[in-house]
Formats: sequence, structure tokens, C-alpha cells
Amino acid sequence: MKVKAVVLAIATSLIFVAPVIADTKTPAPHAPTTTTVKSGPVACKGTYAVGHQAKDLAIPKIKKPFKNKVFTFNTNCGQIVIAADGVKAPLTVLSMAYLANNGFFDQTLCHRLTTKGIYVIQCGDPTASGRGGPKWQVPDENLPVAGPNAYPAGTVAMANSGPNTSGSQFFFLYADNSVLGSNYTIWGHVTKGLEILKAVAAQGSNNSNGDGDGGPNQTFAIERAVAR
Repeated sequence: MKVKAVVLAIATSLIFVAPVIADTKTPAPHAPTTTTVKSGPVACKGTYAVGHQAKDLAIPKIKKPFKNKVFTFNTNCGQIVIAADGVKAPLTVLSMAYLANNGFFDQTLCHRLTTKGIYVIQCGDPTASGRGGPKWQVPDENLPVAGPNAYPAGTVAMANSGPNTSGSQFFFLYADNSVLGSNYTIWGHVTKGLEILKAVAAQGSNNSNGDGDGGPNQTFAIERAVAR
């Protein structure tokens, strides 16, 4: 939300056990899953994205030099651009760029929105179950110093299931955070599209037990991702 600096190069087992769900590379012959919703300056269009089996990619090769990159996520609610820190989080950025440029994130749903406490929108799982990912793990990098507002609004960090377990799932901070623990790799920050994240968050989550942690009411999908 995992064991050495070389884990990316040698790991061969899946991080999570992903359910087998039909891949939907071709849009289904029916209306998209949402209608256009306008929230202030942001208009979200319909999307054909649904949970599907994660793309089976070979483990990426580690190549130097490590460089900063720019990620562009074209979503059904507009474009989000991330300045990625390939110097402070080199393996994370290398892995995420490899995934983005090989279609891993295309037509995927952002499956989690929290509206209390940590203020995140979580994406990067093709299965949309919260359990999907690639077949390698990336060690923790660039962990923030514990303290107030360790993750300011616009921060992009890796989700994990414990130390050194980052895979493909990541989260956007759409508001300043002073609750989240300092154990999530920070790999970038939003330079364009923060208003989109705030607009999606403003629609709330479908949580039923009152803790504000569930799927976003406004369907939010990554239609295409690219890293340069």
C-alpha cells in the first residue's frame, strides 16, 4: 500500500493472489459504466474500464542511470501529470514507468477512496479488488520523516502490505495528511490535475460502515498511462 535492493531483479512470485476475472481489452458493446458528472471545473466521462486480470509482464531489468520522469495518466475525469523522483526512489520509478509504458495501468479503475483521516485515492490494481499487482516487489525508498503533514496534498506514494512489498498499487493524497504512518514510498507529486482528485473525492465513497473508506462514488478510471 515488500527485500533487499535487488528484490526487483530476482523476485518471481506474485505479491498478491489476484482473482481471475475476464480481461476486457475490447470495450463491451454497451454504455460505459458512468455518465458524465460535472463537479465545478471537472467533468467525468463514462468509461469502459472494469476489473480484469493483471497483464503478465516479465520482470524489468534494472538499468542506470536513474532519472526523474514525468508520468501522464489520462483518466475519464481529465489528465493527471506526476513529476516522479527517479533519484530518491529509483527502483520504484523504474518499475512504475515499465508498468505504465507496457499498458499495465490502461483501462484500470481506481478502487479506493478514503474521506476521513488519510485522504487518499488508491489506484494501480487492474483487478480492482485491492489484491492485484505484478509478479515482483520493490523495496521501500524515500520514506518520509515522521511528523505532521508527512504527506502533503499532491503527494504520490506506493501502497504496500508491509515493509518492502510495493508492487503496482499507489495512492494520491488529495489533501494534507497528518495521520498516515511514514512507511510508504513517496515517488512523485502531482503537477497537474489535483483539482480532479479533489472533485472525485468530493463525491464521497460507497462505504456503508461510516469510516469513509470504500470505492469512489464517482467512477474514476485510468484510460491510458505513459512515462517519459
